[in-house]
Amino acid sequence: MRARRIEWLIERLLFLCAALSVLTTAGIIAVLAVETFEFLREVSIIEFLFGTEWTPLFANARFGVLPLVAGTLLVSAIAMIVALPMGLLSAIYLSEYADPNVRRVVKPVLEILAGVPTVVYGYFALLFVTPLLQRIFPQMAGFNALSPGIVMGIMILPLVSSMAEDAMRAVPRGLREGAYALGATRMQTSLQVVVPAAFSGITAACILAVSRAIGETMIVAIAAGQQPRLTASPFVPLETMTAYIVQVSLGDTPQDTLEYRTIFAVGMLLFLMTFGLNLVSTWLRDRYREEYT
Repeated sequence: MRARRIEWLIERLLFLCAALSVLTTAGIIAVLAVETFEFLREVSIIEFLFGTEWTPLFANARFGVLPLVAGTLLVSAIAMIVALPMGLLSAIYLSEYADPNVRRVVKPVLEILAGVPTVVYGYFALLFVTPLLQRIFPQMAGFNALSPGIVMGIMILPLVSSMAEDAMRAVPRGLREGAYALGATRMQTSLQVVVPAAFSGITAACILAVSRAIGETMIVAIAAGQQPRLTASPFVPLETMTAYIVQVSLGDTPQDTLEYRTIFAVGMLLFLMTFGLNLVSTWLRDRYREEYT
């Protein structure tokens, strides 16, 4: 009887933990939705989504969010160009080629990068990487998209590598042995058997890394500058969505004003972008599983 009561209590506690996470998410969405609705009552959604000027804190206010979206996507794209190839290659090496003793040392050392505070990465990008790149590209400004993008890619590299390596290690040994029995080399087995079998886990790692890059704040706030501009050049200052939220949240903008509500509208758009990435990840995973099975 006592064991049943304890089990009943544990079940209720687990349910409360799950419900708390769901309610917290619902509360965040509700706050963003309410404030975004109030913002869109005064600003046209067409102007917000397709406008090319973002100056909500100026006297002649413009509320086109495209410069912030472009800056966010540009920095994130640079980060993924750095993180995805290096992360996947390191995952293949650790899973298929590395000696167990090497793996036990290299993987924890690689994951240490994920524990470095993002403020440190930001100043590393501003004070070390940017001057180094300016020697190669003299036209590069002190604040730019290339430097924080590269450093962000280094920051999320352990995320891609660790999750992808775990997915590859979970592939049954029998698939590898079958490929070797048919005469496949280790490279062929890795790229044509292990990677496709672990595709769902690798996709999840890549999408999670993209979401992490899009939501990164301190690196871009420190090293990218705060000049919202619609450009594809990585050599000029720009502003991302998260950096703008930080700028307005410092306390200089009065609450319950249109300017203050812009951070909720930008936050809602950022949430929808990451949510869309998760849906794409789920769709790719399910579709590939169907084709593979």
